[in-house]
Amino acid sequence: METLLTWDLKLFFYINGKWNNGFLDFLLPWMREPYFWAPLYLFLAVFVVYNYKWRGFFWMVFFIVTFALTDQSSMFFKDAVARLRPCRDPLIAPYVRVLVTYCPMSGSFTSSHAANHFGLAMFSFLTLRPQIGKWAWLFFFWAAIIGYSQVYVGVHYPTDILGGALLGILAGLLSGGFFQRRIRLELEKTT
Repeated sequence: METLLTWDLKLFFYINGKWNNGFLDFLLPWMREPYFWAPLYLFLAVFVVYNYKWRGFFWMVFFIVTFALTDQSSMFFKDAVARLRPCRDPLIAPYVRVLVTYCPMSGSFTSSHAANHFGLAMFSFLTLRPQIGKWAWLFFFWAAIIGYSQVYVGVHYPTDILGGALLGILAGLLSGGFFQRRIRLELEKTT
């Protein structure tokens, strides 16, 4: 465990302190903000309801349930593990580049951003891949950028992101698998 935590800390300081530039300093704090990524999710909601009618409505319900499941599960782990965030840890906080206006008080493990976005990515991948093909892999790329941003701005360690991603993927597999078995997005047949 000590080796893992040492590796985690080293990787954190590479991402947060060495692998940086002015463009990323500007972009990545925005990537983690809801008003930046909410339009994508709004577009998905409109797209599925418009194209799949009542099935699209149920897709939205499952999408929201997936988000709630990942968010609440992540909060459970945050409370249970009670790991200090890098920007709150008195031993390393003076060396952390914090690129956001606040450092959250909640625990660090697991990252709720990572859990939420990887959960939604897995759910969207499973349910939309038949319609959009290889483009569905972009959901994971999107989630990975948001997870990386959390480390870059100084509010999470890499293992927090990994734990959140695994938690989210599991939740997305459960909700997406259930949705695909019971409802599935299909165009309404016209007679």
